[in-house]
Amino acid sequence: MKNFTSSDKKDQYFRTEHLKSDLKVRSVRGGAITLFAQGLKFVLNVASNIVLARLLTPGDYGLVGMVTAITGFVTIFRDLGLSMATVQKEEINHEQVSTLFWVNIVVSIVTSMITVAIAPMIAQFYNEPRLTWITIAISSGFIISGLGVQHQALLNRQMQYKVLMTRDILSMVAGIASAIAAALYGLGYWALVISPLVTAVVGTAGLWIACSWRPGLPARKAGVKSMLVFGSNLTGFNVVNYFARNLDNVLIGRVWGAQQLGLYAKAYQLLLLPLQQINAPVAAVAIPALSRLVDSPERYRQAYLRILEKLTMVATPLVIFMIATSDWIIQLVLGPQWSEASPIFSLLGIIALTQPVSNTTGWLFITQGRTSHMFQWGIVGSILSVIAIIAGLPWGATGVAASYSISGLLIRTPLLFWYVGRSGSVKAIDLYRTMAPSTLASVCSLLAILCFRRYVAVTDPLIGIMFTLGITTIINLLILSALPQGRKSIKDLKYLITHLHNKKKSQKQL
Repeated sequence: MKNFTSSDKKDQYFRTEHLKSDLKVRSVRGGAITLFAQGLKFVLNVASNIVLARLLTPGDYGLVGMVTAITGFVTIFRDLGLSMATVQKEEINHEQVSTLFWVNIVVSIVTSMITVAIAPMIAQFYNEPRLTWITIAISSGFIISGLGVQHQALLNRQMQYKVLMTRDILSMVAGIASAIAAALYGLGYWALVISPLVTAVVGTAGLWIACSWRPGLPARKAGVKSMLVFGSNLTGFNVVNYFARNLDNVLIGRVWGAQQLGLYAKAYQLLLLPLQQINAPVAAVAIPALSRLVDSPERYRQAYLRILEKLTMVATPLVIFMIATSDWIIQLVLGPQWSEASPIFSLLGIIALTQPVSNTTGWLFITQGRTSHMFQWGIVGSILSVIAIIAGLPWGATGVAASYSISGLLIRTPLLFWYVGRSGSVKAIDLYRTMAPSTLASVCSLLAILCFRRYVAVTDPLIGIMFTLGITTIINLLILSALPQGRKSIKDLKYLITHLHNKKKSQKQL
């Protein structure tokens, strides 16, 4: 057994040389762990939605949505992009991370105070007095979450996925349990406020238990300037991107009220729920892994495209399936009182088709240190999004969903692919080629599902979903198997699974 010196123990969260020797296996193992955990989180999310949607009303969700659309903007500044700077930077030390920790704490306190100060203005803007105390309560969670930013970044840097996923699940269970308990006791919309606060407390406590690093005093000459620049550009992108992504909630709530906003926000949340279970764990693995390969352009390109290929194989058919069965999904998960959310859900699914791939372009910007380019794109993309949202607003939530999604598919996404491919080893044509097999297979499955729904009468949503899910799976596998690149992708996926299994087996024998 290797003996670690006190210096080794102090630097264990900063060094990454040991990761490079077995980066492929670590990435595959990390992907397997996080996908399993995300699957469990998805089940928990769906279960909580089924329960809470029946205990609460669209108006309850709309009230909290009015606040979070604005307070979520403030929370962007809590992190300042410094957690990603810690993950991405090749070499860091204790003094630098300690300094960033205290920067995060100060910013978290300031954002909390600002949120409390603007609480009456939020209530006045929506003409809804109840929003004042909702806003104040939500703001208290900013400081709690800020305490764990750098601890989580260090665990990500060391690719400690099992630890992070365990922490996520435990904090999520605590938050869901508190929300259901509050709703059962008749607290209404306060259940949706209590849940994230409990999640933040449990999650932050878990990070401090799992990560033994403790911050020292901030150092004036710690050498964090480049990290602050990196983080500021990333924060700039997050600011403009958040503004564009949440302006729809603000305007729908302002013009059409809590009921319409509740339907729109819930449809959006439900649509993104399964995609987040895929994107979040893959990003958690991909960003640290790609950051270690950035000095080897061809290996970097191959690794990214390999991940993207597997991502599209899963995400694209999943979105097609959800679009084609939106009415059944809404009825089964949320209940008949949410039926008006079904067309919104389907329309938002159009842009969701591109979202898994679009999200990965952020990995390229971040791991290549191109956050200034990311910020520039954020400005352009946000302007286009705002125009689309305003154009659809006269037709309510449905109009906003249609305008935002169609413009995203035809205008914003092609521009993003072109812009991210201008520099670096991954070009726009690489993205299109990688997406092509899964896109073709998914379109074929959509046609098959539409034929099934036209000619086969199904009255039970659960049975309908089971049949269409089977159709989606079979058609996708058949089409991919018929294409040379598709066969190669399936074979590579099998190889990765077998390789991981054999690696675990040999480790147990040792």
